[in-house]
Amino acid sequence: MATVSVRYIVDNVDDASCFYRDHLGFVVQMHPARTFAMLGRGDLRLVLSAPSSEGRGGGGQILPDGSRPAPGGWNRFMIEVDDLEALVARLGGLGVRSRGPIIEGVGGRQAIVDDPSGNPVELFMPTRDEARLGQPDGIGGTD
Repeated sequence: MATVSVRYIVDNVDDASCFYRDHLGFVVQMHPARTFAMLGRGDLRLVLSAPSSEGRGGGGQILPDGSRPAPGGWNRFMIEVDDLEALVARLGGLGVRSRGPIIEGVGGRQAIVDDPSGNPVELFMPTRDEARLGQPDGIGGTD
């Protein structure tokens, strides 16, 4: 069951759903309209919304001040992977845009790729045990 939800604004919900399902291991949980889908991967729920000018509500609607949701930016979610080099090479071979080379961080190695709308996804391969998912977070725990 998902414990964290992230909403991404995407240009085309069908294309984005296929990208996340086919390349990053997400499962499509619902896709009731061309402008909306909900996907899951472990504890992450990814909600995809297309910008909407129809005023029908939802996360992609134009705000009262005229601001229009758009994809992109640098905020992102991170997916832990086992073989970063192989995944980056496979995605690159499929034409997926990478924002730069694989870089070394203090907890692991990472690369940032763009979904079909230009939203970033960080692919992370931990090099330290404490950087792996599923480790105790120390919040509210006991010594």
